[in-house]
Amino acid sequence: MTIASTIILFVASFLALPLIARQFFPSSDRPELLVDLSLPQNASIYASESLADRFDEILKNDPDVAHWSTYVGRGAIRFYLPLNVQLPNNFFSQAVVVAKDVAARKRLHAKLEKVLADDFPSAVSRVYPLELGPPVGWPVQYRVSGVDLSEVREIAAKLAQVVAKNPQAIKVNFDWMEPAREVRIRIDQDEARLLGLSSQAIASVLNTVMSGASVTQLRDDIYLVDVIVRATDEQRVSLATLPTLQVPLPNGRTVPLSQFATFEFEQDYPLIWRRDREPTLTVQADVAGGTLPATVVEELSPGVEALAKSLPPSYSIEAGGTVEESAKSQASVVAMVPIMLLTMLTILMIELRSFQRLFLVLTVGPLGLIGVVAALLLSGKPLGFVAILGVLALLGIITKNAVILIGQIEAERSQGKDVWRAVVDASGARFRPIMLTAVSTVLGLIPIAPTVFWGPMAFAIMGGLLVATILTLVFLPTLYLTWFGGKEEQLPGT
Repeated sequence: MTIASTIILFVASFLALPLIARQFFPSSDRPELLVDLSLPQNASIYASESLADRFDEILKNDPDVAHWSTYVGRGAIRFYLPLNVQLPNNFFSQAVVVAKDVAARKRLHAKLEKVLADDFPSAVSRVYPLELGPPVGWPVQYRVSGVDLSEVREIAAKLAQVVAKNPQAIKVNFDWMEPAREVRIRIDQDEARLLGLSSQAIASVLNTVMSGASVTQLRDDIYLVDVIVRATDEQRVSLATLPTLQVPLPNGRTVPLSQFATFEFEQDYPLIWRRDREPTLTVQADVAGGTLPATVVEELSPGVEALAKSLPPSYSIEAGGTVEESAKSQASVVAMVPIMLLTMLTILMIELRSFQRLFLVLTVGPLGLIGVVAALLLSGKPLGFVAILGVLALLGIITKNAVILIGQIEAERSQGKDVWRAVVDASGARFRPIMLTAVSTVLGLIPIAPTVFWGPMAFAIMGGLLVATILTLVFLPTLYLTWFGGKEEQLPGT
């Protein structure tokens, strides 16, 4: 009955594993909030600056804000090691908002989400705390790769519809999608040569008029400041004045640009991300409060897989974001598990010098899963990367206790006792030191149990060690007696 009950509990805990929420790394408990503001990718730096100014006005009088910094056209500098640093782009702005405490950060998060949704509809915004672990960015990501830009955009649009159907996936967006309007200037090379102009000379004139060119420098204390010459704002901004732009000729005369050039209005993509040299468009989304990204990705997997099967051979959909980074981190740990198990088995074989006793010890190690699952379900903690490391450490602690008990049983048998008496005496002798070691470890983990980062690992070790220790003192002696055929002693007169 003891063995059967233990096996039933182990199977039940294994089946209950999907009920535990999965998480890569939790958010930091620091008071900072990051606010990303992305305009359409054809927006200018001036539009981003205007947007940032409006956002600053909202933060100015908020009682929960201690201070903040706003970066226009780029992301914040790396003030925090796992920070997801953003590349410079005219359409992007980022604010680092420091709340007065963690409670104020939570209130501020809710307020900013509502304000950005109501007052900044033209911007793709995201409010989030600092991350622990490798920087990920948007928690839910799917990469669409292919050779043709138009086809990639169409597939990404279909994928976005699949993602948006899940109510837990919010703020669905793309890392690039919007085309920008362009003016293409086609030079009539024959006419330009007749006028004595080269393509380089024409490009230099256009660059000086539009962007400006440095003609000299002024000294300001210890600094040299460039003096830039360019056309006035009216001449640079208005497309109507572009055909009449006067281009100087080598003989000192000027001619209008329209005399040797034609103008075409087209659309092109200002930003195209590539992965393995193929255009790759990422569909991104955030998750609703209280929902883990792994749960959303799991719910989306049937629809995403169905869409992926319908794609042409040269196009693909890959999951990114938190799920991908979690898989990478777990793979690095799993890659060392065979070496760990081989080393452990070698040491145990040297210590026990018996395949039978080695088997008995190894049967106890996985039983810690019963306590791990129970502790995480009762505490509501997710099974993340740190918790997995705790489970691997727990395996060694449980195995150590089993080796100690088996060694004591063998020592009792070497004194001439039968199997039953040796098991009973050894279990009684080792009960106190094994239990005291387990209880002291559990009590020592209590201070870090409420923390954000170490909490899941603490609960996993506490629950797993406590249950596994009890099973080591109950299940292992029972299994030993069953394996070696020990029989209960009969009292006199019975």
